[in-house]
Amino acid sequence: MNISELKPGTGNVNIEVEVISKESEREINKYGRKLRVANLTVKDDSGTMTLVLWNDEIDKVKEGDKIKIENGYVGEWQNNPQLTLGRLGKLSVV
Repeated sequence: MNISELKPGTGNVNIEVEVISKESEREINKYGRKLRVANLTVKDDSGTMTLVLWNDEIDKVKEGDKIKIENGYVGEWQNNPQLTLGRLGKLSVV
């Protein structure tokens, strides 16, 4: 699967990408719980996309890493597609 094929609503995304930038994490309060969230820009040969990581997943990745995402999901925020791990996705640094 390539980034160019990913559209909002696409599930079961298995892809290898390179992290080209990582924004500073921010803290949000959701349902009374404090959560950390960070946006990363990832790329492959077909294009770039935002990857949203939460909590401990943020600490696993740095700029320049090649990562593999298994069972990811493409959502949408402010009319922009975003790749996320969702509840069942897995991330590993290759």
